[in-house]
Parts: sequence; structure tokens; C-alpha cells
Amino acid sequence: MSEPIIRIDSIVKRYGPLTVLDGLSMEVMPGEKLALIGPSGSGKTTILRILMTLETISDGFIQVDGDQLYHMKKAGSLVPADERHLHKMREKIGMVFQHFNLFPHKCVLDNVTLAPMLTKGVPRAAAEKRAMELLDMVGLADKAKSMPAQLSGGQKQRVAIARALALSPKIMLFDEVTSALDPELVEEVLSVMRRLAAETDMTMLLVTHEMGFAHDFADRVLFFDRGKIVEEGRPEDIFRHPKQERTQTFLRKIIAAGHRV
Repeated sequence: MSEPIIRIDSIVKRYGPLTVLDGLSMEVMPGEKLALIGPSGSGKTTILRILMTLETISDGFIQVDGDQLYHMKKAGSLVPADERHLHKMREKIGMVFQHFNLFPHKCVLDNVTLAPMLTKGVPRAAAEKRAMELLDMVGLADKAKSMPAQLSGGQKQRVAIARALALSPKIMLFDEVTSALDPELVEEVLSVMRRLAAETDMTMLLVTHEMGFAHDFADRVLFFDRGKIVEEGRPEDIFRHPKQERTQTFLRKIIAAGHRV
């Protein structure tokens, strides 16, 4: 058996007096496709932001690809990580956000090439070659010179996926990547993610309210409520035969709202 690529051990996350995650532990295996579902405010996005080091933890330990994320070894002891260590760890992880976060004053090609050139010193020609390959993969090679304002929401999100992939991360995080899109644009983004899941061995964590997609995409589904994992299992078990009453109630509401599971 291989070691987990992500090991979260008893982490706590507080915002002032509010405890969002309280002693959370979970593991993710290399290449696993994991869907995190649950009501708004249950801590799902917080986990992704913590893994991306956009939020810090209040307590506990996180290991990514064999290294501590928020700690490092110094003189035989574990001490809080410095910025250099965090920068090195960030290179292992890519994240696609709900609201694209493209640079509005840069064309599509520049949006995809900027990070590899700045953070990894990739020469422009090599960065542009890789960017064009990725834009072709997401169906947007013909938009390389377009500005973000000229793109639809679905196209912007596909550029954001290409941009995250340009750094060749081992782990990809997707945070509600379709929730800001018009319904008719959702499928074009999901189809790219299906292809990624099918054709790469990348570890992928997905926070979504698209239950039908979570069912088709994930190897394992975790249902969160109030910062805790209430239930986890194969998609078929969670969506068709949930054991916990809280999971059953949540899925009933989702179905009543017209979503496929």
C-alpha cells in the first residue's frame, strides 16, 4: 500500500471565538478523486484553503506528499514553517476558484504562462508551448490572444483550470468551480474535469453542490456538517444508501431543489 499523499491530523481552525474545524482528521491516497459535499458553512472550502495555505491552522498537523505543510524540521524538532518552506509546498498544489481570478489586463496566454515563468523560471518559449497544449486540452487554443472580458464565464473557468495545470501540481483543488456560472455553461467546465479525472493520475479534491457530477467523478465522497465528517464512502453508497440521518436529510433537500444525485 502506498502512503497517503494528504494526511490531516486533528486540525483545528478558529476565526476568533468561532471554531470552524474541530479536531478534523482525514487521509487522501495518491491519484484519488475525492468529493466534499455538505451544507454551506460546513467547513469544506476551509479545508481547501488550508491546503492551499490561503488560511492557516490553529492546531494540528497536515502532511502533503511526505512533508509537513505548516511545520518543518529544525535542529531535530518540528517548528512552524517559514515562507520559503510554504512556497516550496505550494508548488505541489493547484487550486481553481469559484470566481476565476484571472488577470483582466492580460490575455489568456499570458494568464496561463505567468506563474510558471515567475515561480519556476520556465523560459517564455517553453511556457507558451505548454500553455497552448493546455488551452487545446480545455478547448480554448483559439482564444489564446483574447482578453478575459471577451470570454464567457465557462471559458474563463476553463482558462483558470489550464492556468492551475501549468504548474504541474500533484494535487488539484476545485472549489465550487461551477457555482458562479449560468446553467448552460456548467457542462463545458464539468466535461473538462471529467477528462482530467479520466486521463491523469492527479489527486483531485472537489467541493461541489453538483451532486450528479460528484457521483460520477469521485472515488470517495465525504459528507461534512459543522466542520466534521458525518459520513464517507463510495458515491453509490453515499447517494443511494446513506446511513446517517443528517446525510439523508441533506440529500432529500438537494433532490427537492431539482438536483440530480
